[in-house]
Amino acid sequence: MNFSAKASPWWTPSVHADRRPFLIGRNAIQAALRGFFAREDFIEVDTAVLQVSPGNEAHLHAFATQAITTDGQTAPFYLHTSPEFACKKLLAAGEERISCFAHVYRNRERGPLHHPEFTMLEWYRAGESYESLMMDCVRILALAAETVKTPVFAYRGAESDPFAGPERISVAEAFERHAGIDLLASVAADGSTDRDHLAAELKRVGMRVAEDDGWADLFSRVLVEKIEPHLGFGRITILDEYPVSEAALARPSARDPRVAERFELYACGVELANGFGELTNAAEQRRRFEIEMAEKARIYGETYPIDEDFLAALSLMPEASGIALGFDRLVMLATGASRIDQVLWAPVAECGR
Repeated sequence: MNFSAKASPWWTPSVHADRRPFLIGRNAIQAALRGFFAREDFIEVDTAVLQVSPGNEAHLHAFATQAITTDGQTAPFYLHTSPEFACKKLLAAGEERISCFAHVYRNRERGPLHHPEFTMLEWYRAGESYESLMMDCVRILALAAETVKTPVFAYRGAESDPFAGPERISVAEAFERHAGIDLLASVAADGSTDRDHLAAELKRVGMRVAEDDGWADLFSRVLVEKIEPHLGFGRITILDEYPVSEAALARPSARDPRVAERFELYACGVELANGFGELTNAAEQRRRFEIEMAEKARIYGETYPIDEDFLAALSLMPEASGIALGFDRLVMLATGASRIDQVLWAPVAECGR
């Protein structure tokens, strides 16, 4: 389907007729997943979109607005980029298994796999390891495929079997295998990183390095150019154990303090989910947020406030694992859609239209 500037609007009957099978598939998958979580004794929750902080990750961009009180005073608010902070407050309140289908909002994002408003499926398990989330993902992907009766996920000519056992590989192993780089040689035991060492590694394997690239920039370049093109082909890939500096909301691994309990899920080269063993140390969380916001200020010239209520809630939050899954992307792969617009009932208007 052509979504160029001259394409007919999504509400044109002929365009809607083309999109409708994907949308019916979307509804069926959502109903099936709600059933899955109900059988697993999850409580479905609904969180407020308006938040004091939209999140504190350097490369996420929020939509800002303001509240006006009855006496005419104003206060800044943001549309959340994830329901994560609110969900963790609910864990602090005493909930143990929660799931949430949330509309979330991210600025500067639009393309075949990105939309300024999309649906995030998040779920949390108090007192359970992040490996339990990996097993949830395996079951959820198979259920989505069963629901729309597809034997294989497909995207841009790539295929991934949602019924096959997943590949699980650490980030360090992936860097060695696909880029020939010893990633953890540039990470110290306290999680600090050596930019110059990683830059030398990139130059050694013939990759571009700019003078103003930080360690995180170099890490992301290798991940995007050398690693992600190999993930989730033939079967699902679980990319595990991110460096601590790339996992601001995850706790360090008991096995190796240089890495964190963070994994991402891939199918057909598409990132589907991001899971954590959750960090519950408020002082450490504040320190990481401040690092992220300093990086955001350096690159983009702006920062977002820190949600003090969230940090206060961490003192009551139990050990837990949590995950965010791009529901629209899952629907795309299961139904064979080529663009995220095709699986959204009413896409956001494009700028200038």
